[in-house]
Amino acid sequence: MKRLIVAIDGPSGAGKGTISRTLAQTLGYRHVDTGAMYRAVGWKAQHDGLAVEDEAAVAALAQRSAIVVEGGVVSIDGHDVTRAIRTPEMDKAAAAVARLPKVREVLVARQRDIGAGGGVVMEGRDIGTVVFPHADVKIYLDASEEERARRRATDPAHTGSMVGQAAVAEAIKARDKSDTTRAASPLTLAPDAVHIDTTDMPIHEVVARVMAIVAQKKRRPVKGP
Repeated sequence: MKRLIVAIDGPSGAGKGTISRTLAQTLGYRHVDTGAMYRAVGWKAQHDGLAVEDEAAVAALAQRSAIVVEGGVVSIDGHDVTRAIRTPEMDKAAAAVARLPKVREVLVARQRDIGAGGGVVMEGRDIGTVVFPHADVKIYLDASEEERARRRATDPAHTGSMVGQAAVAEAIKARDKSDTTRAASPLTLAPDAVHIDTTDMPIHEVVARVMAIVAQKKRRPVKGP
């Protein structure tokens, strides 16, 4: 049976991580958090004393760095940065790095290599529009700003979440603006993506809906070239 490429896009706090991980486990697919790759590059740039706005330097860093995003662990050049990249400071660094076209070019190429054979659930902000525009399944998750801020503020994976929901809400607004207005691969809803508002939907309902879409795709015959 064909192993699909499942693209999960959406803004911060929409549920991409939770849904993508659960979906990948259910399908027996690889889960790839592309946002963690940008965060890792941002962390390494700061670690090496580079300005995250220096496109040439950060792109060169991304090109030479060994980035591993596997099994819930994120590492770059042997540094386990799984927790270090989940802070408000790294949120800003990741947003800055994500705006650099040359950096995106490097990481998008890696992401395509990872998912080329299928059997992958890849989450991010440009998976269905840029990384895999011909993905078998495209899902765009969203939720109200209030709900996304609440989720992020109570997410233990974000070590800086104790700053309060109001501050988190402001940070999310800033990230949304950065993501949707950047010149390179802005966050947008692909025309053929299924839009799911997760504001009032429990996780199991979202997963069930996506699984139904995946099952339908799996039943379809593979098209020839």
